Amino acid sequence: MPKKKSVFICQSCGYDSPKWMGKCPGCGSWNTMVEEIVKTDTKHGLALGLNEQPQPAQLLSDISLAKMPRFSAGSSELDRVLGGGIIPGSLVLVVGDPGVGKSSLNLQVCAHVSKKKSVLYITGEESLQQIRMRAERINALSNTLKVLSETDMERINVHVNAEKPELVVVDSIQTIFRPDVQSAPGSVSQVRECAVELLRIAKSSGTAVFIIGHVTKDGTLAGPRVLEHIVDTVLYFEGERNAQFRILRAIKNRFGSTNELGLFEMCDTGLVDVPDASKLFLSETVLGSGIVIAPTIEGTRPLLVEIQALVAPTPYIPPRRTSDSVDIKRIQLLLAVLEKRINLSIGACDVYVKVAGGIKIDEPACDLALCIALASSFTNKIVKEKTIVFGEVGLAGEVRAVNGADLRVKEACKLGFKHIIMPQKNINSLGTVKDVSVTGVTTVREALKAVF
Repeated sequence: MPKKKSVFICQSCGYDSPKWMGKCPGCGSWNTMVEEIVKTDTKHGLALGLNEQPQPAQLLSDISLAKMPRFSAGSSELDRVLGGGIIPGSLVLVVGDPGVGKSSLNLQVCAHVSKKKSVLYITGEESLQQIRMRAERINALSNTLKVLSETDMERINVHVNAEKPELVVVDSIQTIFRPDVQSAPGSVSQVRECAVELLRIAKSSGTAVFIIGHVTKDGTLAGPRVLEHIVDTVLYFEGERNAQFRILRAIKNRFGSTNELGLFEMCDTGLVDVPDASKLFLSETVLGSGIVIAPTIEGTRPLLVEIQALVAPTPYIPPRRTSDSVDIKRIQLLLAVLEKRINLSIGACDVYVKVAGGIKIDEPACDLALCIALASSFTNKIVKEKTIVFGEVGLAGEVRAVNGADLRVKEACKLGFKHIIMPQKNINSLGTVKDVSVTGVTTVREALKAVF
């Protein structure tokens, strides 16, 4: 007979303890420990046992990678974010806001992979008829794709053992439950135990498993943080529901880089890859004050974005700082540099910053472009046409060198830009550039003189 035991689990981080604690030792939150009754047995328990017999230790150099061939997900953007494709036996978590397109993306992947491999799509939120309707709408209807509507983890395990698919998609982890865990679906215990069971399935059978997760109001993963530690890869699917573009970022990836970015366009027929993102983002660029083009790098991919700034007088105290694309603290720092080093009385104005297309930027190489966009809007001066700007700005108003300068310049030249404002120290490492005016600057003041 299975045994019962009482466990106190933190709802914030998933830390468990046999006794209640006012303050969670895992995350430091107060009064977040909740008591849950958990059934355990000698077969499953709370630990992951991949094999009944212990395996002998092996030399690292003797381990073969022949059993881990990647296969394509049917999307070049998704393949690049995953590190080159899907690896058999991997556990991938895809999270995003409601309506952003998580289910549509995974259904399209299943439809493509099912042409050559066996695939099982498990839904716990929608009926089979709803899945069929979505598949017809996004042209993902496949004669070889199998769909299952189930939320019981034990029954899912039985179906997976019977079908032996090479790819399994679970939509979503918050709806799956284990009968031997006495808590509601979506609770800390259920999410953790179901994720561990899916990990056991993936590693023991070599089946690639994609699980879809929900997010909280502030955009973070719902459920215990231990879920991110269990899976091999965590992908965040970003974008406004009414916006045209969707961005896929790898927050964690045991099989590739975490700096890659995938870009998709939401169309009537589903999600479409956007291979030439720079040209698409700059297609509607207009010439006006407060608009600057900056090259940013996401992983190995250079991307030209349009930074827009609006500086306006305000009767309110304190003035407002608003941006959904750039960190507010970074904007406040650059405003202080302009106020102190350039003598622009910009501190008493409302400041609004936006990156066209919904892209969020956080690398220091865009500091100089942000400074010029703010100064351009404040002085109502227009930056020279066909100009790109990049460089890191220090508190003394100096312009520091950045990495990937050659990639940024090549992308700008490919799109027809004629003027490049960049850090002076990066010019020495720059190769030969034809038909382009390159200006090296050491301070923000020099950059402002160059662009105006």
